[in-house]
Amino acid sequence: MLDIRLTPREAGPICLLDPIIARWCKESAPWREESYRPIARARILRLIGLNLDRLIGLMGRMMSWLEEIRRGWRGISRPPALLGIGFAFLCLALATVARWSLSLIRPDVFFTPYIPAVFFATAVGGVRMGVFTALAGGLLGVSLSFGAASPDFARVALLVIFWGVSALTIWGIEHYRSIATQQRQIAKRLIEEEEYRKLVVAELQHRLKNKLSVTHAVLHQVLDKEPQVWSRVDHRLRALIATDDLIARVDGAGCDIRDLLLSELGPYGHVRFNLNGDPLFLPAKLAVSLALIFHELATNAAKYGAFSSARGLLQVSWTLSDDRLNVIWDETEGPPVETVGAAGFGTKLLKSALTPFDGKTEISFLKSGVHCTMQCRVPKTEIVDKI
Repeated sequence: MLDIRLTPREAGPICLLDPIIARWCKESAPWREESYRPIARARILRLIGLNLDRLIGLMGRMMSWLEEIRRGWRGISRPPALLGIGFAFLCLALATVARWSLSLIRPDVFFTPYIPAVFFATAVGGVRMGVFTALAGGLLGVSLSFGAASPDFARVALLVIFWGVSALTIWGIEHYRSIATQQRQIAKRLIEEEEYRKLVVAELQHRLKNKLSVTHAVLHQVLDKEPQVWSRVDHRLRALIATDDLIARVDGAGCDIRDLLLSELGPYGHVRFNLNGDPLFLPAKLAVSLALIFHELATNAAKYGAFSSARGLLQVSWTLSDDRLNVIWDETEGPPVETVGAAGFGTKLLKSALTPFDGKTEISFLKSGVHCTMQCRVPKTEIVDKI
């Protein structure tokens, strides 16, 4: 008795064929049924294995051909010459069949069905395949009549028009392909530059965090014998570190506007400012822009504004109407602003940070302190009110 071990691929077909094999052995050689059945199984398995291997190989080649055609259609790469010629012949054959079908209704249609063939052959195979398809389509339109009269001057004139239309089609496809290739290269370069920017920003954030940690450790050693002074400095440094961490997280996920303001203004003491507004989640890019503006305003308030005075106060309020966000930064009880210097980087940042969001920033230097109004658009798809 033969020992036939089945692979998982062979087990399925043989289970279906086993009743047929048993019946055939019983009818053809009933006295040797048990010895014939393994032999029949082995032969059928060998046949099935060969056919399956051929079918799998053919399917693999077809998938690779389809992938080459897809890449050619998208303008990523040209298919091999033989595949391009084969695709051009396929387009010509389909166009000829379509022309024969149309000839049953309109026998005078000679070249129109070949224009789509030129289009697809050029889009997949390039200029050479398009020119070849146009020339072959013109010759087929002249030589194959399908019941119409013999070629005359009118058909020759239509041939010239067909070649002219084909030339424009080929030129248009190649022009579009060149533009698409340039845009694809630009997009790839922008992605690479964005990845490089993220790497540099991450490295700068890492170095800044390390410097703040070193500063925190040094001050802790210096002020070890001054616990009261250290208690006032410690929470401010920790708040600054937390602010930098929040901005780093905001760049990828966004945050609530109140959390952003608390993180930025926390180092100056919670009794020095008041926040008024409903919970509002900001998308990542808008949150980063507002974080930069709040940081600039808070720094100026600490140097020259409300936070530089013992009695100075800050009021920040925000409202959302439809998709328009309005933020008011109002300082009071600070030192009076006597002169305003030339516009520096901070002023330029305040003026331009909200421009991508159809917004603007207006700042006024009043006797009571700085008054700043920020207006911008929040995309509706990215507005999430946290209740």
